[in-house]
Amino acid sequence: MSLQTRIESLVLRIAQEFNAVNAKTGALANLTTADKSNLVSAINELKTMVANGIDDASITLTSTYSSSKIVSLLDALKTEILGGADAAYDTLVEIQQYLQNNTSGLDALLAAVNTRVRFDAAQTLTAPEQQQARTNIGAVATSAVGDTDTDFVAIFETALV
Repeated sequence: MSLQTRIESLVLRIAQEFNAVNAKTGALANLTTADKSNLVSAINELKTMVANGIDDASITLTSTYSSSKIVSLLDALKTEILGGADAAYDTLVEIQQYLQNNTSGLDALLAAVNTRVRFDAAQTLTAPEQQQARTNIGAVATSAVGDTDTDFVAIFETALV
């Protein structure tokens, strides 16, 4: 079974579910709220009605943390970000210097990356390289996909009727 056939079957099944959900949701006109444009608007209208029972005028936000509390929170955040890094690597400058001075591992990594399949630029691969790449990522050849120009929206809309 081709990918096209499988997608078409999926689209038909999704359309069945949409029809079932629409049947369960009911007609917006039957809402007892003033706003019947959509369910979110109706729910928001109810939320506003409930919220109006609270006296918001009595709630004030005029304070903040003390400077020592703010410093304490920032210290905790720094500790969390550093995650126990040694003092030699606890600033961005130190990390930069380490990377600049110790490039042998980085060079080996870059050499390995240069032999990988790219997604940010075009590549020319041999047929065996293409097959190996597809095998590695679980992909299929274009010939196994089916007609990529199939109008699945048309199939979906037809199934909704």
